[in-house]
Order: sequence, then C-alpha cells, then structure tokens
Amino acid sequence: MIEFLALAAAAAGVGWLVRRRHRQRVAAGSPEGIPCMARHPAGAGRWRMGRVFPGPGGARWVPRRGEPVPLPAGRATGVRAPSVKEGISINPGSRIVTCTYGTGERAGSIEIAVMPLDLRELLEAVPQDAPDDDTPSP
Repeated sequence: MIEFLALAAAAAGVGWLVRRRHRQRVAAGSPEGIPCMARHPAGAGRWRMGRVFPGPGGARWVPRRGEPVPLPAGRATGVRAPSVKEGISINPGSRIVTCTYGTGERAGSIEIAVMPLDLRELLEAVPQDAPDDDTPSP
C-alpha cells in the first residue's frame, strides 16, 4: 500500500513539474513556435524534430535540419493518439494531427505530433476542418 502512495505522489509531482514548465513557457511569450515532430508526407518517411511557426500567410513547419515546409491554407483533418509502433519513435503521450495544405499541384499532407498541452496552440495555427452538414454524427 505504501508503494502505491509513493508512486501516486511521484506521478503527481512529475505532472506538476510538466505543467509548471509549460506555464512558464507560455507566460514568457516564447516566440520559438510550437515544438513538435512531423512526418512529411503523412504516413510516409520518418519522424523529424522541428517547430511549427504560425503566421499571417499560414503556418510553416521548420525542421531542425532541412528546408522549411510552408503550410498555406493548412487545415487539420484529424487528431489521434500514436500507435504502439509510432510511440517508439515519438512520445507515446503525444497527439498526432493530420494536416492537408495547399491547392492543386502544390497540395500535400503532413502529420504533426505535439504534446497534449500544445495541441490547442497547434489547432489555432492550423484550424480543424468543419464537418460537413451531410455527414451523420455518431
């Protein structure tokens, strides 16, 4: 019984520290963008570290190495938890946002993995598609 109490206290302490760090970053007004990992194109390739920078012309994903990927007219089409296989490459507690961007020949897709505390900020930078009126809701 004492072990469970110690484990619960440790989990609560870690949760408090993570939230505290997030609040400090938000309070500082960090212009550093949203830390994430992304896979471009969606469903293919490997996960790469980078940041999403919101902007007036649309968001853009800037990897640590390589060329930035502009996301003009980017729309989030889905949010999900990572699979077990994906959880090995990225944090298993993260959320994966599938996005489409561009039009015509410049259209593409990207998957962006962020921590749950950063999900709202990402969805503000890349808004979600509104469901069609024709689709039945579950």
